Amino acid sequence: MRRIDTLHLDHPFAGSRMLRDLLNAEAIKIGREHVKTLMKKMGVGALYRRPNTSKPTPEHKISPDLLRDIKVDHPNQVWATDITYIQMARGFVYLVVVLDWFSRRVLSWRVSITLEVDFCLEAVEEALARYGKPEIFNSDQGSQFTSMDGKGAWRDNVFVERLWRSVKYEEVYLKAYDTVGEARASLGRYLECFYNQKRPHSSLDRLPPDQAYFQNLAQLAAA
Repeated sequence: MRRIDTLHLDHPFAGSRMLRDLLNAEAIKIGREHVKTLMKKMGVGALYRRPNTSKPTPEHKISPDLLRDIKVDHPNQVWATDITYIQMARGFVYLVVVLDWFSRRVLSWRVSITLEVDFCLEAVEEALARYGKPEIFNSDQGSQFTSMDGKGAWRDNVFVERLWRSVKYEEVYLKAYDTVGEARASLGRYLECFYNQKRPHSSLDRLPPDQAYFQNLAQLAAA
């Protein structure tokens, strides 16, 4: 699972067949069905345009995809949310974030030992309580979320995928969390103290997310 996680970040387009072949080439003998089982357990999937990108809960209402041909040019215009697998020294946890697309700022986050929906709702509710309501809220079609029209493309959560890459390579892969509490505390320091406040982004003229978010909110308020 740890190696699948790394390969998925490096080759996000790779499905179970390609991941099986990549693992086999590294002398990790594993079949495609086992890879599919582990990917499902981890909550990861290949990123490319296809029908039914992931399976929504049947009773969920599917809203139209509002992101087509849209220009994102201010904070709180589009928020995105997603879940990723976080390895520990023994076992793993899941991390969910709510991200502002324009500024790349992490508005809220939660860590959980399961993929139950409660921790996702807590993150969304915190973001709404602290920052109001966005114009568009985007997610994948996993059972925790259902928001797109079934014709998902890799671009729909591309900024969250970039965040996952930063989290994994700059934090998770450098640590070996012994407990869930340690994982939660360390991830919190990374997201809130480094990523939001200090990490420069080339797409934001080298500004960190906090500065891009709050400066542009102030300009909107003054306009």
